[in-house]
Amino acid sequence: MSEQPKPDSPVAAKVFPSPNHGERLGADGTPRRPDMLVLHYTGMPDAGDALQRLCNPAAEVSAHYFVFENGRVLQLVPEGRRAWHAGRASWAGERDINSASIGIEIANPGHEGGLPPYPAAQIAAVIALSRDIVSRWAIPADRVLGHSDVAPERKLDPGELFPWEELNRAGIGHFVRPAPVRGGRFLSPGESGQPVEALQAMLAMYGYDIALTGRYDEATTAVVAAFQRHFRPERIDGIADASTITTLRDLIASRPAATVIV
Repeated sequence: MSEQPKPDSPVAAKVFPSPNHGERLGADGTPRRPDMLVLHYTGMPDAGDALQRLCNPAAEVSAHYFVFENGRVLQLVPEGRRAWHAGRASWAGERDINSASIGIEIANPGHEGGLPPYPAAQIAAVIALSRDIVSRWAIPADRVLGHSDVAPERKLDPGELFPWEELNRAGIGHFVRPAPVRGGRFLSPGESGQPVEALQAMLAMYGYDIALTGRYDEATTAVVAAFQRHFRPERIDGIADASTITTLRDLIASRPAATVIV
């Protein structure tokens, strides 16, 4: 009788293998180490159905880990392999996010299911798992991201109720206290000119995939909304008000020193 494989992380209870993975390769075709952590919600009403989908070869999706509402963690794909969780996505010039990252699926019905709050036991498990992963792989704080950060025009997860600040207090991810939402000058869809281009440049500097067009178009609106969903969740409207711009500026200014990944 063959021995059951052990999870890469001690936080995972067991391996529940998915066949949906491939080689983790860099742009030059050689093997690469993951240097990102991407968090998702499942977006399905039932956790069991979501788990089965991630393990169904016909679905062609997967993640490295799955976290149930009660905090139980399963490993689906070995960390050294490329799970299929991010899809068409980009961050800081990296366009093969699947090869660059470890993905965690968190059981939650998502926006279509009313976006219920994440249970405390589940978040505790996500924190323990994430802390273990970022420690072992030396993942920089500003490369712990949501699916909506790397695919802002397609995805909303893990959503505005995900407690990024709590993870940051536990030593995971980059976060600053959001600037208060007040009145004043703001940039909004339909505008154009140098201030819009400067906003786009700041978002691109932080890592978001955005063209410096000087036009506040649909893509810019989607990126601003994704930024708000992660870093300024009090109001998510895609409008770059003073609070949004100040929070973005503070994030750039407080960005951790670059970590060399070997």
